[in-house]
Amino acid sequence: MNGDLIIKNASELVTCSGYKAKRGSEMGELHVIRDGAVVVRRGVIESRGPTREVLSGLDEGDFTIIDAAGKSVLPGFVDSHTHFVFGGYREEEFSWRLQGLSYMEIMRRGGGIASTVAATRAASMDDLVRSGLKRLDSMLSFGVTTVEGKSGYGLDSDTEIRQLEAMAELDSVHPMDVVRTFLGAHAVPVEYEGRGDAYIDHMVKEVLPEVAERNLAAFCDVFCERGVFTVEQSARLLTGAREAGLGLKIHADEIVPFGGAELAAELGTISADHLLHATREGIRAMARAGVIATLLPGTAFSLKQPYADGRSMIDSGCAVALASDLNPGSCYTESIPLIAALSVLHTGLTVEETVTALTINGAAALGRAGTVGSIDPGKKGDLLILEYPSYRFIPYHIGVSAVERVIKDGVVVYDKTLSLAGIPRGITRDPKRK
Repeated sequence: MNGDLIIKNASELVTCSGYKAKRGSEMGELHVIRDGAVVVRRGVIESRGPTREVLSGLDEGDFTIIDAAGKSVLPGFVDSHTHFVFGGYREEEFSWRLQGLSYMEIMRRGGGIASTVAATRAASMDDLVRSGLKRLDSMLSFGVTTVEGKSGYGLDSDTEIRQLEAMAELDSVHPMDVVRTFLGAHAVPVEYEGRGDAYIDHMVKEVLPEVAERNLAAFCDVFCERGVFTVEQSARLLTGAREAGLGLKIHADEIVPFGGAELAAELGTISADHLLHATREGIRAMARAGVIATLLPGTAFSLKQPYADGRSMIDSGCAVALASDLNPGSCYTESIPLIAALSVLHTGLTVEETVTALTINGAAALGRAGTVGSIDPGKKGDLLILEYPSYRFIPYHIGVSAVERVIKDGVVVYDKTLSLAGIPRGITRDPKRK
């Protein structure tokens, strides 16, 4: 358990090599090493390459050794857009959607975000941490080693802060790294109905300063959408967040073309997410500005909406990431294999581009491409071993995880082979050495 690990004889070592987002045609380059090996020392990747070369002259005595013959090895997945800390569920809304109600109609019924806000406000810190642990365990089993989590189900100072504090606690006790995003502008709460400008003022003047001062979040996000927050309101919040020292993200053009992609390019946000209805001009502007297009095909699937056109985004020179959008309403899934299958079947990405989008580009969407997202020396020893000899099984086995083992910081933290033998999976929750 000291983070000293050797994986050898892998049928393929899918390195996804790089230290920044891959754009356009670069996304198809996975830098695969046949019969590969990787050496992790004290939790950090020391070397990787063909097994014979990497192990030549190396004393293997102090290492944990994994023989990955017949198996594919990849970087840990990075799920760069989730809402995994929340109270309550919204299973009734799933039936409402099947009856034909739109997302906005459900919100007008008192459902949608407002429903989860009420349940989250009523949840204690222990409630949020306990349910969050279960969801992190599930995400880990799908191969996610770094995850982003958003607040946004409080819409008041106390609950927004409590969500972020719960994620900080989860980051300290769970093997997975949790990157926190402040999404206080997820909706206009009932207390501010019809007063969106006043609510943005409240966020900027009263909540953002505490979030920044206490280092509770790395990013600030906003739901820029018709009927939620205008482009002008979104720009005001994000400008305030930048002045407070937070990175910027934006929910953009999910329901209608609204100018969110253009605003992302103008402000230079690290990512713009959803983009189902982004304009061609907005996509080209994002490509020029280096904004990462984060696609969430599970949400389009769940809402039965058209999928974002990932093919045209890549062909326009964008860097594209993929994420689950795990949330209790519009996309209640953490299944990375489902996201991968939807990516190749409906957004126009190739299998190779999908792997890139789930690894190095997901890391870049969180500002962490220098430390995770690829199998490169100097990065964290966050790795996956598949049950199969090829990465192509990830979307091919639709909705079913091909992940056999997950390694975090050079330590095996999930092992499906033990689970199948009736032995506990051994997901560890010891405080991390950071």
